Amino acid sequence: MKRLCLAIDLKAGEDAIVAYEHLHSRDVIPPAVVRSLRRAGIRQMELHRIGRRLFMIIDADDSFSMASAAAGNRSDPDVQAWNRLMATLQEPIAGQAGWAETRCVFRLSDHPED
Repeated sequence: MKRLCLAIDLKAGEDAIVAYEHLHSRDVIPPAVVRSLRRAGIRQMELHRIGRRLFMIIDADDSFSMASAAAGNRSDPDVQAWNRLMATLQEPIAGQAGWAETRCVFRLSDHPED
């Protein structure tokens, strides 16, 4: 299993935050989007927000790749529509393109117990 952590910003304004959180609620997110995540090998995904900054934490199969997931989504019109909608609410962090992968700087499991 692999873990990826990514970050992106929401566009300025409370409206973008409210819309983004609403669109990700259980009864609103399109089932096709959830299916595409699972089909790509994602076992768990969480989105966290502080201010305008979003963090995505993905636990996926070892064979998972962002490129393969994107390629699989290109043929799904529902997922493409979702991605276009999300693009109206998100903006890359300065100097990045889209969701930017973060670098892990500490992992407790790397340190033995006393």
